[in-house]
Order: sequence, then C-alpha cells, then structure tokens
Amino acid sequence: MLDIELLRSIVIQMMSRTSVELQGQSIRVRRTSSQRLRTVAFDMNSRKYEAIEQNPHKTSQWGKLASSGHQVVQFKDVQSNKFVAVSVDGKVKEYGIQSRQKKSAS
Repeated sequence: MLDIELLRSIVIQMMSRTSVELQGQSIRVRRTSSQRLRTVAFDMNSRKYEAIEQNPHKTSQWGKLASSGHQVVQFKDVQSNKFVAVSVDGKVKEYGIQSRQKKSAS
C-alpha cells in the first residue's frame, strides 16, 4: 500500500522547490535531459520510487491534462518499472486500487 500523504507532500515540494525534504533528508529535484521535466527519486516502505512530472506533449489523458495547465506527476516503482500512482493538482490516485477492491469483494 502506498503512503498517499507522503506522495502528496513530494508533489507539492518538487513542483515548487529545488529539493524535497523527506524524513529529515533533503533530496534534490532533478531535471530530465531532453524535456527538462522534474524528477525525484525516493524510498518508501523499503522500495525505491521515482516521481516524474508529466510530459505535456504526450497524447495520453495525463499529457492532455498537463498541457491544459494541470499539475500532473506520475509515480513509478523502480524495481518493477511500472507506474503505480498519479497526482493531478495535488490529488493522488493509486493505479489498480479499484480492481483489487472489486476482486476482494467477490
């Protein structure tokens, strides 16, 4: 399970600062080389994650939201290389949470 409050805090900090304060540690906000998108690598629950600012030039639903002025950040599990959550304007949504809840209710 993801720590939604922690993810929200990371988004707020990474979009407005050059570093993120996380559990008493300062983590630098980096920029990708080509698109200059913000990224932050961090640990949560003994796993490595990366927060990545959404590329507004992508044609996905998230790219369209970013190009229309929304603040979109994707969260990726580094080990599995899969996106696990998204934040739109500070509201975090975990991927796959509804389908897991439906399966457990069956």
